[in-house]
Amino acid sequence: MSKTIFERICAKEIPAHIVYEDDQVVAFRDINPQAPVHVLLVPRRPIPRLGDATTADAILLGHLLLKAAEVAKQLGLAHGYRLVINNGRDAGESVPHLHCHLLGGRAMDWPPG
Repeated sequence: MSKTIFERICAKEIPAHIVYEDDQVVAFRDINPQAPVHVLLVPRRPIPRLGDATTADAILLGHLLLKAAEVAKQLGLAHGYRLVINNGRDAGESVPHLHCHLLGGRAMDWPPG
């Protein structure tokens, strides 16, 4: 099976504006931002979507969320931010590689859409 675009970004085969990375997670700016700050956080080990995660993924998923909070702080989102994980086509998932959208820099509406 071919690599997803996110696997290729993690491997640095495709350029991206990376704002954080470690051995488990890469965070980079979205090329089609939906807010003044829009960063994608991607686990290096691909999981197709949240609905496919297992208990064996719990540590990685916890790390992903903790790093999202750390990146939000690094980017100055003291007044708040939103984390979004799409699961499936009807939710707007376009890349079958679990990722978290970190959105901020403006007030967010509710419901989100």
